[in-house]
Amino acid sequence: MLEEISKKEKKKIQNAWAFYDWANSVYPLVITTAVFPIFYNNGIYHFIEKVSYNGITNDVKYVMFFGHKFVNTALISWVVGAYFLFLVLLLPILSGIADYSGRKKEFLRIFAYIGSISCMLLYFFDKNHLEWSMLAFAFAGIGFWGSLVFYNAFLPEIASKEEQDKLSAKGFALGYFGSSLLLVACLAYIMTRPNDTAKGEAIRWTFVITGLWWFALSHITFTIVPEKTRKSVVNRAIVQKGFNELKKVWKEIKNRTALIRYVRAFFVYSMAVQTIMMMAVYFGINEISWSSESAGTTGLIVSVLLIQIIAIPGAIGLTKIASKIGNRKALIVVLVLWAILSILAYFITTPYQFYGIAGFVGLVMGGTQSLSRSTFSKLLPKDTPDTSSYFSFYDITEKIGIVIGMLLYGTAMQITGSMRIAIAGLAIIFIIGIVLLARVPKIED
Repeated sequence: MLEEISKKEKKKIQNAWAFYDWANSVYPLVITTAVFPIFYNNGIYHFIEKVSYNGITNDVKYVMFFGHKFVNTALISWVVGAYFLFLVLLLPILSGIADYSGRKKEFLRIFAYIGSISCMLLYFFDKNHLEWSMLAFAFAGIGFWGSLVFYNAFLPEIASKEEQDKLSAKGFALGYFGSSLLLVACLAYIMTRPNDTAKGEAIRWTFVITGLWWFALSHITFTIVPEKTRKSVVNRAIVQKGFNELKKVWKEIKNRTALIRYVRAFFVYSMAVQTIMMMAVYFGINEISWSSESAGTTGLIVSVLLIQIIAIPGAIGLTKIASKIGNRKALIVVLVLWAILSILAYFITTPYQFYGIAGFVGLVMGGTQSLSRSTFSKLLPKDTPDTSSYFSFYDITEKIGIVIGMLLYGTAMQITGSMRIAIAGLAIIFIIGIVLLARVPKIED
């Protein structure tokens, strides 16, 4: 494909590809992280009960789901875990299709439509029809993560190896800027409403705006990025290919001491990292003493933007530290910080304390994610021609960790009624991750 087009046309295609990040990054920021958690926790519950555990008493919000009583934040944690489990099973199939069918753009479009339309359907999210409402929430996540498989698979087709890092970074930057822009606009729209009822309606409309943004702007990618000639129809062999590749990678990883030890450590600590990132706003809503509901809404969205902004210099800073002391030691340092943050979160009660924790999370979050991936890359066999299969394994490992982390967190919430106890308990997981990481042999640059 690269040899058949002019330099100008190639640039146009690459820009159109990167623009999908601008289109879809509003989902993880607005729906996963910022606005939806506030909407869900403030409005989606059927009754409140006082629950005491180890001398701590909390007002706990409960919902009825398929006739059973759940802590509302425990339920959302389990639903997230459930759709990530579905993704763990689905992604190897999608990877096989992406590699061999020559229909990447068609499937990218399908998953983008599923995700964006599901975002719009969140306008109708209703505590009295929670079972149906949770389907829209789950399909929005499935649409987002499913589309990324096919989006990422275009990268080696439209950019040379020398261009891929730069183009990937460009997509990330566009996604960060575009999603932050929309979040600020949504915040302004919500906060200019005259009362809490109007603000609640405005929040619902942000879900529609998010879905429309994703749906409409993704067509720039669909229209301009070309598809390679279709190789074959989707059949059983193609579907099985992804699973066969994962089995092959697992056999190779088991025979490499440094790599298998690192994968075990990554699996454990990423479980805790992802759980904190996904549940941080729910924690802020439930456990921090805001002066009013509107102040809490503003404060929490501001804290999300703070995390977004600080994550980039955090990633750069940790990379510099790693260049001096090595990846393994740098990751151990950052995991110690994560463990301390988990324990400190148990004690915070005021908005300013929460902002401080949020800033620190942003600082270590970006660095943890970027350094984890680059460390895994350094440990790959130097002679392997199939790095995509290894990174597919890496992605599946991370998502299995998310499933377990969210299920454990939700269970702790359901039993204790306290997010403080649940989040402090993650420090134990970080400590286990540190011990496992310390067993990884020295990682050569």
